[in-house]
Amino acid sequence: MAQQKATNITWHEGHVDRNARCDLLKQQGATIWFTGLSGCGKSTVAFTVEHALVERGHLAYCLDGDNIRHGLNKNLGFSPEDRTENIRRIGEVAKLFADTGVLTFTSFISPYRADRDLVRKIHDDAGLKFLEVFVKAPIEECEKRDPKGLYKKARAGEIKEFTGISAPYEEPLKAELVLENYGREPQESAQIVIDLLKKHGLIRD
Repeated sequence: MAQQKATNITWHEGHVDRNARCDLLKQQGATIWFTGLSGCGKSTVAFTVEHALVERGHLAYCLDGDNIRHGLNKNLGFSPEDRTENIRRIGEVAKLFADTGVLTFTSFISPYRADRDLVRKIHDDAGLKFLEVFVKAPIEECEKRDPKGLYKKARAGEIKEFTGISAPYEEPLKAELVLENYGREPQESAQIVIDLLKKHGLIRD
């Protein structure tokens, strides 16, 4: 848990509450957290779901791990400590998005259960829905895809602390959805996620 360093600060309540924002958007905000190995298809599925929902008239936004490291988290590396801070920050950002009423999709390897559990707690404490989606694909399949050439570099020792090769990945124990994302088209996997959103009352037909 990050330490509170700032002092003499007070939470300022606004004049618009969450229900008013949700009524405006005609939807309930939530965070759908995609986790899995590099190359498992997290971002592809998340962006496909985002696109499908926007086409249906829902406000959705995808926070992608690589994209976030170009800006908000550009000062973080891949040590265990930096990975933890990376996930803590994006968990707080996702909470803000969800609080505005946005259906928020995050695509982060997020290899440590404790980090993902912390993000879940951040949402639970705020009364916001958090759904964990474990995008599961064998590492052999991820290496075969290797869209960014990262596994090849990791095997050659060019990338240190690479998840699945030289750094651990702790699979979720109680994910709301285990999405076996191999042998499927992205649209098929996206529909499974959309069905999950319907099940939890986040969208309707």
